[in-house]
Amino acid sequence: MKFTPHTPLKTYSRKFSGLIIVSRIVFSILFLGLPEYASAQVNLPSDTLKKDTTVADTALLQPPADSSYKHYDVSDLLRTILHPKAKPNPLRKKSGITLMPNVAYNPSIGAQIGIKAVAGRILGKDPNTFMSVAATSASITTKGIIYVYLSHNVFTPGNTWNLQGSLVAAKTVTPDFGLGIGQVATGSEADRILSNPDRKGYVLHAEYYNFREKIYKQIRENLFVGAGVSFDIRRNIEDRQTTDELTPYNIYSDRYGFDRDKYMANGLLFNMQYTSRDNQNRAYKGIYADAGVRINQTWMGSSKSAVQISTDFRKYWSLSARNPEHVLAFWNWGSYLVSGALPYLELPGTGKDQSLRSGRGYTIAYFKGTKFFYSEVEYRFPITRNKFLSGVTFFNIETTNDNLGTKIFQKWQPAGGAGLRVLFNKATRTNLCLDYAFGKYGAKGLFLGLNEAF
Repeated sequence: MKFTPHTPLKTYSRKFSGLIIVSRIVFSILFLGLPEYASAQVNLPSDTLKKDTTVADTALLQPPADSSYKHYDVSDLLRTILHPKAKPNPLRKKSGITLMPNVAYNPSIGAQIGIKAVAGRILGKDPNTFMSVAATSASITTKGIIYVYLSHNVFTPGNTWNLQGSLVAAKTVTPDFGLGIGQVATGSEADRILSNPDRKGYVLHAEYYNFREKIYKQIRENLFVGAGVSFDIRRNIEDRQTTDELTPYNIYSDRYGFDRDKYMANGLLFNMQYTSRDNQNRAYKGIYADAGVRINQTWMGSSKSAVQISTDFRKYWSLSARNPEHVLAFWNWGSYLVSGALPYLELPGTGKDQSLRSGRGYTIAYFKGTKFFYSEVEYRFPITRNKFLSGVTFFNIETTNDNLGTKIFQKWQPAGGAGLRVLFNKATRTNLCLDYAFGKYGAKGLFLGLNEAF
């Protein structure tokens, strides 16, 4: 559900060219020429593992001691097929950068193909330091979406500081189903079209650019406070499928004073984050929680001022000591406009969380409003003894407002489904995920991607 530009990155606004250069330099300094311990087998996310993993954690990460099998992933399968008699070479030098296909599929983007590179390194000698990671990707989809990004999540020795940032350039094709939760507005004809109770589909094309950087300071173990900036820019926004002036996008933009062709949403970020997950890709236990305030400012170039609060809470329970892969996982994400106005395409909604994975069963932004609340529960379980195949079942529910009479928590929309997992990298617990999900209004589809939804 990510997108990229048809315009080369070098044509991006001069205003941000310096930021682009700085991000490239940071990425190059940190992650080129990595030492041998930053191997392709251990590219772990920022809050994944510490050097001094405790005995209890180590036991949880490994198969049971009395088991007769070992974890088996895609690399093991390829080695079995291509070199069935070969033995692992402990002297072989490992690469510090992992290259992998960037594949995905869902009703919003169609089928996606591309390439992704991930790098990891532990900075300094403090045994408690989290691993720093960086990633870059380029991809294209069958719906004409092009996407390029560069991201980093860096922990200084002892986790004293944490730097999180990303740079995105995209040519986007965004489905639009109006404002709200599917409840018909009883006011004017424009209100009825904006609320779109029949969920009529529109499609918006645009160029999208984003630069985001946050700096966190650890104040207690696993607890961080931080601040940063985010620049979100959309240009050449157009609906190529209809010439009707009364569309949800046009009605909202005119009503709240936004230019139909372009806008900027630039602001300051203030966050508090707590993490105790044993693995970011597929946690067996722990908590992740983040609460933040975003303040869009016109003096930073934002089209309108706004104050927005967001929350993200995830909890994981392992249900078996012998098979810790049996996991019950819970996720709640919310975003709430406190004051001001947000551009239509920046409103919180289905699939608009940071990883764009919420609301399986619906396309991105199927439901949206100025206030949005989402919850999901998922059961994860192994299928084969070597954990090469596993499965999930999930159920989610969401609610939002429309500023046309329907308030948040007044109406809910559910979705659910099941999925298959293929172990892509056993060291990092990276899975190839294939889900089938369905919701209301006939919404359904396949969702393919790397790593769990949360």
